[in-house]
Amino acid sequence: MAILTRCTCGIDIHAHVVPEAFPRSIRVPEPTSWPSMAEAGACAKTVTIAGKPYRTVSDLCWDVEKRIAELDRMGIHLQVVSPMPELLSTWMEPDAADDLLRYINDRTAEMVARSGGRLAGFGGVPLQDLDRAIRELDRVVGELGFLGVEIGSNVEGKPIGAPEFAPFFAEAERLGAAVFVHALRPTGMDRLVGPGQLQQVLAYPTDVGLAAASAVTGNLMVRHPDLRIAFSHGGGTFGLLLPRLIEGHKVFPALGAEMPVPPLDQARRLFFDGLVYDGPTLARLVDLFGDDRVMIGTDHPFNFHDRTPIDRIEATFADPERRMRLIATNAERFLALAPGGQP
Repeated sequence: MAILTRCTCGIDIHAHVVPEAFPRSIRVPEPTSWPSMAEAGACAKTVTIAGKPYRTVSDLCWDVEKRIAELDRMGIHLQVVSPMPELLSTWMEPDAADDLLRYINDRTAEMVARSGGRLAGFGGVPLQDLDRAIRELDRVVGELGFLGVEIGSNVEGKPIGAPEFAPFFAEAERLGAAVFVHALRPTGMDRLVGPGQLQQVLAYPTDVGLAAASAVTGNLMVRHPDLRIAFSHGGGTFGLLLPRLIEGHKVFPALGAEMPVPPLDQARRLFFDGLVYDGPTLARLVDLFGDDRVMIGTDHPFNFHDRTPIDRIEATFADPERRMRLIATNAERFLALAPGGQP
């Protein structure tokens, strides 16, 4: 394999922010799950939710200059930042969640404005209330200039492919806003043996896999053909579920009747990040969904992030055009950017 000059034009569609501080809620009484920050050293703070430490995060979550220096080391030209998923707060009362997400979205917009074009934003919306979610979607795209929104893989146990979320996806489709689906409060934690970090390691891929499956079995892309939607963590378990769904669609008449468009055709209308930590798994993802559907996603700046996404792509694929699709071109299409990563 030829040795190429290291690419510095990557577009990362999966990265997160946490504000440096949270205000007190204006709601009385204050919601029990309203977050706060506690000092955790010179360059870190601990996010506390419902009175319990949730995660200690570094100042890369809010320090734009430090973040850009990291992007330079990773070869990332543009990074799309979205709220730490636990801050999406779909379990909170809708008015309080709306307050919190508007605050986070405004802080994200400030970071984007200070980044000199190196950061772009995905907003958070209170999807437990469709009217509020649509209003905030309109605001972050129309007023803040965000490229789209991040949503959870489920809304209090309801799959995102459920028909009740159709008005939200219809508005995203109308606006041309990208939708990024991140694993959130996954099912199956009671089946895991080990420390709480297994939520990120094992349960996240399970939940996002079910979310992607619900998009296909719910005919999301049939109902919204111009929607651009991507799934985190390589789509999780969806790549293993899809062959079973393809066969089941042939065998069971009920599945054939429910899905007028075959599962593989629908799946190849979705986008996926390549956050799988492994070259052969990344290659399988590309073989299954197409080399026009997979993009860089790092989960930066949390500890469990992909530190060498471009190196992995270049080590896995020999074809320069295929490499560039995964490194930048597919993300430009997903985000509706001009070539070179410009809005």
